[in-house]
Amino acid sequence: MTPEPVEQRRVVVLISGSGSNLAALIEAQSHDRLGGEIVAVISNEPAAFGLKRAHEAGIEAVALPHREYESREAYDGALIKVIERHEPDLIVLAGFMRILTPRFVQRFMGRMLNIHPSLLPAYQGLHTHARALADGVDVHGCSVHFVTEELDGGPVVLQAECRVEQGDSEERLKEKVHAREHLIYPIAVQWFLEGRLKYAAERATMDGHPLPAHGMRLSHDDAEAELGDESDEADQ
Repeated sequence: MTPEPVEQRRVVVLISGSGSNLAALIEAQSHDRLGGEIVAVISNEPAAFGLKRAHEAGIEAVALPHREYESREAYDGALIKVIERHEPDLIVLAGFMRILTPRFVQRFMGRMLNIHPSLLPAYQGLHTHARALADGVDVHGCSVHFVTEELDGGPVVLQAECRVEQGDSEERLKEKVHAREHLIYPIAVQWFLEGRLKYAAERATMDGHPLPAHGMRLSHDDAEAELGDESDEADQ
């Protein structure tokens, strides 16, 4: 007997802007390194460049402008309906600049990931790079975490470090962190879609084992090596 084809795991991505992390996810999918299929990209900003990225990749691109709704609750209710039409296994926040209502978070609890430009729990919220520079830290980075009702407070899955060097500007630090975001987000998504990464009892687990509070972490040197390997592959 011919085995039945395995159904692809389905991903919906939420964005508000250019969608550089979306581009990294699409690139991983094109090389069978995502573990599933991005079936829709939804933006609260109709002019978001990420919608164009999605369209060019043959992915359904949906504009759902938040300004057309009278309240955050009304918008999130509409967003839930649009998302559920696509029956996703995972919802990925990739620069989605909205604070989510408890109703929304509870609806998708345990199957929603976000990426944040700091080594959580440090620098939750906005302006992370400026705050890191102001504090004079030696190491900065990014974190993938499960979404909970606490802003940037859900269990951390994976982090990547970068060194803060003398003379780094906010823009330069942002570039370093972005490179690491594009590296680790597809990895975390693949882990989830393959069933290795789960949310259980308010913790992140990997292969059935609870992760530490900071999740797994790539050091600066490990991240640089991974980025170097990706660059070499692209050149071949």
